[in-house]
Amino acid sequence: MDRVSLRGLTAHGRHGVFEEERREGQTFLVDLELGLDTRPAARDDDLEQTVHYGVIAEEVVAVVEGEPVRLLETLAQRIADTCLRHERVQEVEVVVHKPDAPITVLFQDVTLTIKRSRV
Repeated sequence: MDRVSLRGLTAHGRHGVFEEERREGQTFLVDLELGLDTRPAARDDDLEQTVHYGVIAEEVVAVVEGEPVRLLETLAQRIADTCLRHERVQEVEVVVHKPDAPITVLFQDVTLTIKRSRV
């Protein structure tokens, strides 16, 4: 399985358990690793035989900027579902970063990683 990776997709979302998170929103970053067979595209030099990562990036940002959810788990699943709607994507790894999470101690980042596949 070949890999197409997108790192650091950035969007403002209103996700979280606390009211202030949902009211004010915060920055979320998303990393994607898409698993697919790129041989047909490489053989024919044809975009139609691979994934258009620009389109996927726009769709993922729309999910983050869209309907608020309470849990990172729910957000990550919605992102994975969006990626898997593309016929050529067989599997996806999604990492959602919440660097401004409401934690009372110093920290660099909070992440959730999920892996999903068609099987």
